[in-house]
Amino acid sequence: MKNSQTATAPPNKTNNRSLKLLSIALALILLGNIGGYLAQTNLGKIDVNGIKIPTEDGQWITADVFRPVTATEKTPAPVVVVCPGFERSKETMAAYSIELARRGFVVITIDPYSQGASSSTLQRRSTTTEGNGVIPMVEYISDTPNMNYIDRSRIGAVGYSAGGNAVLQSAARFGERQAKALKQAQRATSDGGKEITDAELAHAHSLNKIAAIFVGGYVLSMTDETLKPIDANIGMDYASYDEGAFRNENCHAIMKDAPEALRLVNSVLPGDTLSSVELGKLYGDPATRTLRVVYNTAMIHPLMPYNPTHIANMTAYFATVFSMEPALAPFTQTWPLKELFGLISLVGGLLFLLPVTSLLLRLPLFSSLVHTVPPALPAPGKKGWQLFWITFAFSAIAACFLFVPLAQATATVFPQANNRFLTWWFPQRINDAILLWAIANGFLGLLLFFLQYTFFGKKHGVRPEMWGLRTSIKELARTVALAFTVLCSFYVMLFASYAVFHTDFRFTFIAAAASFPPKMLIVALEYTPLFFIFYLANSIRVNCGARFEGHKEWYNMLINGLGNSVGLMMILAIQYISLATTGTVYWKNEWLYVNLLLGVIPMMFLLPYYNRYFFRLTGKPYLGPMITCLVFILMMLTSNVCYIPLD
Repeated sequence: MKNSQTATAPPNKTNNRSLKLLSIALALILLGNIGGYLAQTNLGKIDVNGIKIPTEDGQWITADVFRPVTATEKTPAPVVVVCPGFERSKETMAAYSIELARRGFVVITIDPYSQGASSSTLQRRSTTTEGNGVIPMVEYISDTPNMNYIDRSRIGAVGYSAGGNAVLQSAARFGERQAKALKQAQRATSDGGKEITDAELAHAHSLNKIAAIFVGGYVLSMTDETLKPIDANIGMDYASYDEGAFRNENCHAIMKDAPEALRLVNSVLPGDTLSSVELGKLYGDPATRTLRVVYNTAMIHPLMPYNPTHIANMTAYFATVFSMEPALAPFTQTWPLKELFGLISLVGGLLFLLPVTSLLLRLPLFSSLVHTVPPALPAPGKKGWQLFWITFAFSAIAACFLFVPLAQATATVFPQANNRFLTWWFPQRINDAILLWAIANGFLGLLLFFLQYTFFGKKHGVRPEMWGLRTSIKELARTVALAFTVLCSFYVMLFASYAVFHTDFRFTFIAAAASFPPKMLIVALEYTPLFFIFYLANSIRVNCGARFEGHKEWYNMLINGLGNSVGLMMILAIQYISLATTGTVYWKNEWLYVNLLLGVIPMMFLLPYYNRYFFRLTGKPYLGPMITCLVFILMMLTSNVCYIPLD
């Protein structure tokens, strides 16, 4: 960007620059889409398609099916159902899906209930009763004639975090069905004085549809009660630096002597029980569904699904229990390419917002929104800079220490979502914490801006006309119309990418999801106006309070980017310094809220750059927050758990 005092470029020059930038954005999107498609299809050797199945009580499950072309009716392949964790959708499990499919498995990766494009559930204990959607999906693939390319005797399931608990509970429920049928058959034969027939045994065993599971990142439910009914091979992998390990029985993440891991292995060992588990050792026999193995990968909780060692452990496990002989070694992995190309398309999509807005402003409908950029504020003197850095530090500290108390306040302000009840009253439990934080920091930012002006700025040459705040209702309405046009253009590109290549714009925690329930648009109308307080405050502070004469633009924007995100960075620093030095996170009950910041911080850093760009296009601080609030908030809402009512 140019120095903040530079006049607006001539229209023709601006159009040419915008067209070039648009070409770059579209090229990045196309490159990311093609690369992502080739990565997830293994250069066309895997068919990837989306499905939606109806389940009980008017609910539904959406999923992606990864079918290797080698899986046919004549050569059926084992199938593995993949379940994401809390706050994750099926697209976040690309490493699991791609690497299993590349090794000959059919993979069905679901959106759990209340996540992604799946419906909410009426069950209060969905993990226990439905496996968050794993149970109905396993029942579907076991019974449907449509998937004649799968071997129904070799059905597996894998999940991470809450998804790991879901597959464990699913195996227990299927085991209970089998045990109940066997018990009924035994009672009937005992009363009739005859032996159980082969048909009765076959029926009982047919009720237990899962032959093997792999539990990632979750051990809390590895109790005798849960493990006892399971008649399936079980593998597990737990991050050795898991932030949630304080909840474990030993209050740490080391699995070799963890009671949870010992119970898992000892559940199939006769005679003396082990007092220590050898990590990576195969205990039991996969042929009798008694194989047990424990891994303890060195990683933190949210990054485990992106860890090559964890992925290698998981794929090797399923190859063993299902007697597969894949040609690929466990560490021969291509999923990082999918993440790389997803990043490229995400960069292209976010870049697309800039030139498309610039070009739309040249249309007669929106051209009246273009104004001369007002003069920058006078360069601060020594006292001015002292005040600036004091305010900077105070804002960062406030942003840091307000977050957790406001996350705790969601239990009072949003009790339904906080307790996982279906509700239209702000139904996103985790995002509600971000909302309260954003409102508080938005009002604080506006207060500091006006206090600085009142007690310092107006005495040192700052004039209100330098802010560009003067506007009209008609102009604001036209600005809103432009912002919605930009939003629609962005999602047209996104939906087109998903329709053609079955890829969206995403990199790890940051995503513009193309697959979500239409009701999410109603939810967005609820959240966006309140989030706008923060976005508008940021634009005013960046463009009206921190745009100084003679200040290099790159340096000015770097300071603004840091000012918008350093408070949240401090939270992560405190959390992980505590974890590194004591073995336990600083914020325990709120650790999931803190983990959420890994995806929020990059967007907070970028926000001032967008607000400055749009300010330079219009000379007003309104268009930037309108566009960024609409786009960023919809991105955030469609990537998180949402307890929307079914009707």
